[in-house]
Amino acid sequence: MRKVVGVLRGGPSREYEVSLKTGTSVLEHLNREQYEPRDIFIDRNGEWHVHGVAQQPERALKGVDVVFNALHGDYGEDGQVQRILEQLNVPYTGSGALSSALAYNKHHTKDAAKKLGVKVAHGKVLDRTDNIEGLAQELFRSFPHPCIVKPVAGGSSIGVTVVDTYHGLEHALRHAFAHSSQALIEEYIVGREATVGVIDNFRSEDVYALMPIEIVLPVGARAYDHHTKYEGTPQFVMPAGFTDEQKAELIDAAKKVHAGLGLSHYSRSDFKVSKRGIYFLEINALPDMFDGSEFTEMLHGIGSNRTHFIDHVIALAHNGRLS
Repeated sequence: MRKVVGVLRGGPSREYEVSLKTGTSVLEHLNREQYEPRDIFIDRNGEWHVHGVAQQPERALKGVDVVFNALHGDYGEDGQVQRILEQLNVPYTGSGALSSALAYNKHHTKDAAKKLGVKVAHGKVLDRTDNIEGLAQELFRSFPHPCIVKPVAGGSSIGVTVVDTYHGLEHALRHAFAHSSQALIEEYIVGREATVGVIDNFRSEDVYALMPIEIVLPVGARAYDHHTKYEGTPQFVMPAGFTDEQKAELIDAAKKVHAGLGLSHYSRSDFKVSKRGIYFLEINALPDMFDGSEFTEMLHGIGSNRTHFIDHVIALAHNGRLS
């Protein structure tokens, strides 16, 4: 008998459209000989739907053997939907509620990476204030520039701004605080963008690292951001033009952070490769997975594909969480 796989997609976050793409990709590449798909759409208000009918989660999940969590951003990556699924005793792909919440907080993730011996940029956490102009003045005098400002909690690169002027800093703070009650200001690391995916219990390794991808940005872009419209499109270079030593360090760091944060099944870590060394930026506990996405390209780079990967993580979820 085929297992019923509920695919969660959509959701109330700013990454709604990206989640729809990931969910559609999962539904398209699900092995229909082994699995019976159930498309569970969650609208922008957080209401669950099956076959176009609004339902409570427990009703939508009735008869589901395992959930593939294709949500991104708030609700889907921060531990909220994970807690719902755990309360209903429904196995699901991806990390557990606590580790998801930890990974979603850039400050906590950065602190954890630092304790693991992974290099991170100098930074400072800022609380939301009514006097943003005064805060910008203080930071412009005391914090090295250029710098990067980002919401402490959030997915992808939403709310992230690279700045080197006072007015740019004030705008960046307002932008970040619009997405989170806290912001993180960091030194801007000049270097090459890299990303590395990992998969649990894959090819006889407890944590298997996919080959690093180098992200070559269009002219004028200073940071990779899915949500910014550049003049041109970022290119994913694989195999990446890093030295063997740099590739080994990237892979080691990605494995170390994934395991150290207690993440499950898979993740993707982003880095800057600079003259001063390799810096960890952030981790994505539920990477995008559609045509042309980084994780999909990395799967192709090792001779695998989405159908094989989806089958693997469904098996991990159904057989019990690793962490």
